[in-house]
Amino acid sequence: MRIIILLVVVLVALAFPLASPVRADDVADAQSVIRAQEQAFSRDDAATAYSYAAPGIHEIFPQADIFMTMVQQAYTPVYRHKSFEFGEAQTAGGLVVQSVHIVDDKGEAWDALYTLEQQPDGSLKIVGCVLRKAGQSV
Repeated sequence: MRIIILLVVVLVALAFPLASPVRADDVADAQSVIRAQEQAFSRDDAATAYSYAAPGIHEIFPQADIFMTMVQQAYTPVYRHKSFEFGEAQTAGGLVVQSVHIVDDKGEAWDALYTLEQQPDGSLKIVGCVLRKAGQSV
């Protein structure tokens, strides 16, 4: 699993090079962003959940309600779950890649791999999330 995470980090870093490095505290900051978005989903607070998405996500989903509908349909385990626990994280080139272990509301295990990018103001925003059932290969 570490090799997969490292590979994703390297590939994303090559695709989106940034000038400023990620600080050591950015893993904790990334986890705070992911947790805040997860809590916004649980409250059906589309505007707050959307605020944690990077500008590129806003371009694809230009309104919070459109974004929320996509999450409800394509990321159901992220939207509604029994448990949501952080796994390993890696940083490279202004990015943080954070794994999350999820048990959905039906009791099925999932792995989510979030990628967050440092913004010009220094904040971290979610640029993507890859979701797969636990135990499935990438």
